[in-house]
Amino acid sequence: MTNQPFTPPLVLLVDDIPDLLFAFALHLEQFEGMRVITAKDGLDGLERFFEVHPDCVVIDVKMPQLDGYQLTRALRGDPASAHIPLIMLTAMTQDHDRKIGLASGIDRYVAKPVKPSELAAIIRDVLRISAAERDQHLRQLAQDEEQSH
Repeated sequence: MTNQPFTPPLVLLVDDIPDLLFAFALHLEQFEGMRVITAKDGLDGLERFFEVHPDCVVIDVKMPQLDGYQLTRALRGDPASAHIPLIMLTAMTQDHDRKIGLASGIDRYVAKPVKPSELAAIIRDVLRISAAERDQHLRQLAQDEEQSH
């Protein structure tokens, strides 16, 4: 049995609020040992995703260029990114917003404000979800959507 070196997860943070990106990135890197890449909006996030191929993406909803729902659907619709854990981090906390987020294929819907340490725990949690479990979850969402129409 060979021991492979541990590689910290690479997290892509997508939000249009620079101070928030800075604070979360600093905490995740300095205190949680994660590697972090940031993007200033949904379009930038999509481009950055395919440049760096992160292990997890944290996405805000309300952003210019491409909103969080559109970014999520784009990532879930591409076989190269469909299996990646996605977390929606947003101030939009109504049930309707949560349902839209979950229907778009995210793994977790997290309301702002959230402590950086709590976000780190959520990231670790979604990284434990297997591709098969994620696929089953997405199939169930699609089935639920079909039955509601």
